[in-house]
Amino acid sequence: MPKARVTQIVDGDTFKIPRKVIRLANVDAPEMGTRGGSQAKTDLKDMIKGKTISYTPVGKSYNRVVAQVKVAGKSVNQAMRNKVR
Repeated sequence: MPKARVTQIVDGDTFKIPRKVIRLANVDAPEMGTRGGSQAKTDLKDMIKGKTISYTPVGKSYNRVVAQVKVAGKSVNQAMRNKVR
């Protein structure tokens, strides 16, 4: 399971690590500029920005790695799914 430090949050379900853009698998956060988009981005930022995450790639989409992501052993995907309902 690869590990990397999160360098930038793009939106509520996408972020950057060195040399890769990762999208959270099975998370459909509101888009930026729509209701809830800014809050979803803030929630993801608070959870992982500057932290080391581990991830398991499950696919690719638009030049992004789609992955199951964990921080401190906890599923980021599940936490964001719970927040964006």
